[in-house]
Amino acid sequence: MNLYFRLIWMFLWRIRHCNHVDFLGTSRLSYRALPFDCDINMHVTNSRYPAFLDLARTYMLAEMGLLKRFLKLKWLPIVNASEFTFIKDIKPLQKFEIETKMCGWDEKYFYIEQRFVSERGLHCIAHVRGVFVCKGKQVPITDLVAEAGFQGEAPQLPPEVVKWKQFLQVKKDQNLAPKLQSVQDQTANERAPKKVA
Repeated sequence: MNLYFRLIWMFLWRIRHCNHVDFLGTSRLSYRALPFDCDINMHVTNSRYPAFLDLARTYMLAEMGLLKRFLKLKWLPIVNASEFTFIKDIKPLQKFEIETKMCGWDEKYFYIEQRFVSERGLHCIAHVRGVFVCKGKQVPITDLVAEAGFQGEAPQLPPEVVKWKQFLQVKKDQNLAPKLQSVQDQTANERAPKKVA
């Protein structure tokens, strides 16, 4: 429930007084770990990290000056994949900052890196792959970049993102291949001539 309050507070106050960052700049959003964010191990629970990242990505769009524009266009962000590396826990009542930046994009997806940091150092690194959709159809990456006013070549994806992208493709191929083969076999059986007794 406190995440809803944070979301409301972000729209009512933070976004109205946010800084401006470039399309490839780093957005920073600070929070304090409240007791409801923590589990019995006395640190922020793993399930809370993705929710914080949702807020931080929304804030990043606001700092880029794109949030109102995308809402007006009825472009909705959809997460396709995400990965987390937890390094150091966040203690109750500890203040931390979420750093969010656009890593780059390919012909279909955009890639975002997000970090949880505090005076104690780096706590977590996450990468998110996603798209924007409008009326059930994906918004082309070229339209997204153009609407953001970015000119120039796409930045080179970091090595870890390139490896992650390759892993996602292998994962997709291995899980979809058996299903596709089963459909092909079924089609072949239906088309095969029937034996007459």
